[in-house]
Amino acid sequence: MRRLNIYDCVESRQLGPRVFPLIFFLANAKRRSVMSSSPPRTASVSRQTAETTIELRLDLDGCGRSKIATGIGFFDHMLTLLAKHALFDLDVDANGDIDVDFHHTVEDVGICLGKALAEALGTKSGITRYGSVTLPMEETLVTSAVDLSGRIAFVNRVEFPTEKIGTFDCELVDVFWEAVANNALMNLHLLLHHGKNSHHISEGVFKGTARALRQAVAIDPRQSGVPSSKGTLSE
Repeated sequence: MRRLNIYDCVESRQLGPRVFPLIFFLANAKRRSVMSSSPPRTASVSRQTAETTIELRLDLDGCGRSKIATGIGFFDHMLTLLAKHALFDLDVDANGDIDVDFHHTVEDVGICLGKALAEALGTKSGITRYGSVTLPMEETLVTSAVDLSGRIAFVNRVEFPTEKIGTFDCELVDVFWEAVANNALMNLHLLLHHGKNSHHISEGVFKGTARALRQAVAIDPRQSGVPSSKGTLSE
């Protein structure tokens, strides 16, 4: 007769409710053990062009700490809440030609973040891979869905009612996340169900995608190896 593991017991309700806290404690302990025996999931990316100079550091298993300096106040705000809701530790030091336009700085930070995600994930062994969140932000409702598949797909169904949020061009939200998806080699789908405030819509996109990434990069203690029937998520 096959021995039941703790997951079988949870699913079949063969253990009483008083035992459930112990089960989940043991499951989390196993997850922490897997993480502690694995190499740090961190990355540092530098990018220098005639338009921008960027230093970015990422820790996927952080606590939401961030140190952001891009020279673009609203963008700094979005990156700060991205780190907070993804539970990433994120440092970004960017100097760009913001006297000309914010576009180059926003796009290049997206490129660096995408590359850092890909590097920090490594072989992707043990990750959950998928993440999806429908997130409310006052009158706004946004869905973000992620697949860390090693293949690029970016679908954005988010429209803003205004062209700008202060001095920040709303179209740069699309520019940033497309750059992240392309360089992280992932699928990212964004959908605005409803909303009328551009600030809330942007915040919903960043928070929702942060939460989806938090799910997708998480280590699943039941997952042995790469979560793909192909045996790889890098080709």
